[in-house]
Amino acid sequence: MQRKGKPYFGRFFVGFTKPRKPILGTEFAGEIVAVGENIKLFKRGDEVFGSTGAGFGCYAQYMCMSEEGFLSIKLPKVSYEDAAPVCGALAAWNLLKAKANIQTGQKVLINDAAGSIGSAAVQIAKALGAEVTGVCSTADLKFVESLGSDKVIDYTTVDFTTNGQTYDVVLDVAGKPSFSHCRNSLKERGFYLTTYPTLSVLLQMFWTGIFDGKKVIFSATGLLPVSKRLGFLKDLVLLFEEGKLKTIIDRNYRLDQIVEAHQYVEQGHIKGNVVITVEHSDKS
Repeated sequence: MQRKGKPYFGRFFVGFTKPRKPILGTEFAGEIVAVGENIKLFKRGDEVFGSTGAGFGCYAQYMCMSEEGFLSIKLPKVSYEDAAPVCGALAAWNLLKAKANIQTGQKVLINDAAGSIGSAAVQIAKALGAEVTGVCSTADLKFVESLGSDKVIDYTTVDFTTNGQTYDVVLDVAGKPSFSHCRNSLKERGFYLTTYPTLSVLLQMFWTGIFDGKKVIFSATGLLPVSKRLGFLKDLVLLFEEGKLKTIIDRNYRLDQIVEAHQYVEQGHIKGNVVITVEHSDKS
């Protein structure tokens, strides 16, 4: 969506007529091959993962990161492939824990529960003790159940906004339906969380923030301070270590297949994440 400049408001951050950063990609995992003279936290040979956020630049054989950037040592038992898609889990944790502060027993609905953010959100919401309902297509029902979702809704046959059920939190990572459609699905002090910064969402954030009732919240991890993202990362690493969170990989493409990778993602039917494998020129 960012590559296409959608939603249009997002062009303020990535460029109005073309991308400000010609090399896209926001998350990575790999080995450090060189460090500067005064670097203390990392050394050559360290296996790391992290995100460049709005800096992009990850679709490449080599990239340069600040020592104080969003960068962390990879767990030995986690592969590069599993470590790289960190943004989806970070986005889910930021919205569900930091923004909505989900408590044990609360009811959470996740729209597009099979995607990169949604698949992580189901697992995180369960780890936080919530009762989770996942919304997905017919083909993904069993997959979403396998992630731990207590209930699943097939959006091709059931409209969750009209079935009479209410939730403490509705997390929409599909960009539809709108808050107006979801209003009746929220409890009195419920949260509508979204990763899509449309103009209507921004206006609704301002308007609902004035009143003590249902809230609209948009947040993007790429806009968060590095210190906060690193804090979230420590929480997520703990979930990985406890076996409560795992990375879901749908497909793996080579860097020279980047067009095919984007075309597949844009079909809107991925399960989890799509990963790009980059071969370094100095390795076989």
